[in-house]
Amino acid sequence: GPEDIVRDADIAMYRAKAAGRNTIRFFRQSMAAEVSQRLEMAKDLRQALEQSQFRLHYQPQVDARTQRILGMEALLRWENAQQGTIGPGRFIPVAEHSGLIRAIGLWVLRNACSQAKAWLDAGFEFSHVAVNVAGPQVQDPGFADKVEEVLAASGLPARRLQLEVTESFVMHRPSDGIRELRRLRAKGIEIAIDDFGTGYSSLSYLKQLPIDTLKIDQSFVRDIPHDTNDMAISAAVVAMAGELGLKTIAEGVETTAQANFLRDHGCRMAQGFLFSRPVSPDEVPGFFEQQVEALGPEVKAAD
Repeated sequence: GPEDIVRDADIAMYRAKAAGRNTIRFFRQSMAAEVSQRLEMAKDLRQALEQSQFRLHYQPQVDARTQRILGMEALLRWENAQQGTIGPGRFIPVAEHSGLIRAIGLWVLRNACSQAKAWLDAGFEFSHVAVNVAGPQVQDPGFADKVEEVLAASGLPARRLQLEVTESFVMHRPSDGIRELRRLRAKGIEIAIDDFGTGYSSLSYLKQLPIDTLKIDQSFVRDIPHDTNDMAISAAVVAMAGELGLKTIAEGVETTAQANFLRDHGCRMAQGFLFSRPVSPDEVPGFFEQQVEALGPEVKAAD
């Protein structure tokens, strides 16, 4: 009937928008199946929030030279009864599309800040917990206030929280993004740009952005030392960050050759399977204790 035609046209229109606007997409049956799958997943995500099916794992971010832990990145997992563990790559786009990202993001922030405070209280030394925030969260007018409330409730000092924002979000709505990030940074929170180099960063914006850290995307790290282009890009990002007074962290470091190359070019921080996979919160204390034994007592004093 007419309702079906309008619905199908609507689906095709969304697909055209997703492809970058100014394009035409014809409706195909497979699109409808995809939409109903998305709606089903959104329903399951609501239930996951109500039934506490989310878990945080943590991946250490280490000093590339000494391997001392500098930060812990909180990574979200969904323990789904039917499908087992589902990674964020599959469900975050649905959460963003359905508006659930705000509630899920707040859950992540609360849990990561409480957990970081508990580790600090237990005497474990690290400089920050890193939490990924999605574009729609940062665009919320009250986002900076919410973050402040979470910090106050957990007792975690603002300087111990690093928020990771994707480059594509910042470039998509630069003025909104800059305003919100400034408010957060004014509170003492660290700001990192995630996936740097994969979007369409304008260097003139980079200069204005209230940020502390650039994360070198693993797609540039993966083929070091075989791909000379990736090596040149990584080295250039580190050099540019240094000139702008920014720190760099490389993600997806899996080999000693990659770690050595990055370190030799001035990238101080790294994370990846070479140092540790993401681990459950219960495994983290053992990780810290192991490190103190390996590195000696000076690790406790350093901050």
